[in-house]
Amino acid sequence: MPPLLYTPARLLVLLLAAELALLAPARARLPIIGGLLEPPARVPPPGPSAPPTPGSTPEAQFQQQLRSADLQTLNLACQEAAGFNFTKRMQLLRQRLLNVAPAPQPLAVVLVNANALLSCKAPEAALTVLNRYGPKAGPERDQWLIQRWRAAQAGLHHQLAAESLQLLARGVNANLEAIALPLRLRDDGTLLTRPALDALADHLVALGRDPEAAAVLLSGRIPGQVAAERLQRAAALLAGLPVAERDQLLESALDQAAAAGAWGLAASLLNDQRELLEASGASSERSRQRLRKLSQRVDDAYSEWQATRQDPQQGVRAAQLQQQLRSPRAPGGHATTKP
Repeated sequence: MPPLLYTPARLLVLLLAAELALLAPARARLPIIGGLLEPPARVPPPGPSAPPTPGSTPEAQFQQQLRSADLQTLNLACQEAAGFNFTKRMQLLRQRLLNVAPAPQPLAVVLVNANALLSCKAPEAALTVLNRYGPKAGPERDQWLIQRWRAAQAGLHHQLAAESLQLLARGVNANLEAIALPLRLRDDGTLLTRPALDALADHLVALGRDPEAAAVLLSGRIPGQVAAERLQRAAALLAGLPVAERDQLLESALDQAAAAGAWGLAASLLNDQRELLEASGASSERSRQRLRKLSQRVDDAYSEWQATRQDPQQGVRAAQLQQQLRSPRAPGGHATTKP
C-alpha cells in the first residue's frame, strides 16, 4: 500500500493548527474559482453577543478577543461560540475573520484564516478567503486544494468539492487513495480522516454521476476489505451494466472479502448477488446455498477455533481452523458450491 501523502499528524499541522510559521510574503492573486463572491455582511442586532452561560467566555473578555488580530485567539473563540450555538458571536467573529487578514497574505495565514471560518460554521466565507490566494503548483497547491475541499464539503458544494479532488489527483484517480482528508477532531484529540478516493466518489454520486463514481472506486489499489467494499458499491452504482458483469464484480469482491476474513461483508455480498440474480429473472439458488454454507461453516469453525486456540497442544488444529475461516474458496468452502 502506498504511504499516505498527508498523514493525520501532517494535516493537523497544516489545516487545524492555530499558529503556523509565516512564510515569505507572496503577491496575492485572484483566481476565478468556484464563481464565489464576497458574502454580504450581516449586521448583528445591538446588545450582548451571547446570554450569560456557565462555562462560556464573559462578554467583556469576548469583546477583547474580537478586537484581536491573532487567528489562534479568533479560532478558539469560534470553536466555543459554535459549541454553545451563540449565533450572534459567530456572526461577529465571521465579520472579523473576513477583514483581519486582507490580501496579500502568505498561504499559511490564508489556510488558518479559512480554518477559523470553518470553525465558525461559515464555509462560504472560508471559500472567499481561499479565493484571495493563487497557489503555486506543487505541495502549496495541494494544501490549498485540501482546504478548499473542506470548505466546499462543509457548504455542500459537491461540484466544487469534486473539482478540487480531481485537481488533487492530477489526472490519476488512484493517487487519491494515498491522501487522507481531514474530517474532524475526535474527543481524544486525534484526527478523523477519509481517503480522498472515496470522498470523490461520494460527491459524484451526489451529483448524479454514478458511472463516474464507480470508475473512481474501481481505480483503487488497496486489496482486502477496502477493495471488497469498493467493488460492492461499484456494482450497485453500475445499474446499467449487464447482469453478468455486475455479478463478476461481486465475485471479485467476495474474493477480496475472503482474503481479509471479512465474513459479515461476504454474507452481505452474497445477499447482493442473490438480489441481483432474482431481479434479472435468473436463478439465485447458488447464492442461497453459498450463503447457508458460509454461515454454517463460519459458525462451526469459529466455535472450534475459540475452544482450541488457547491449548498449546492444539496449535496445528487452531492454525488449520484459522486458515479455514479465511479461505472459503478452499475445498469445501462456500464458494465451491455447485449451482
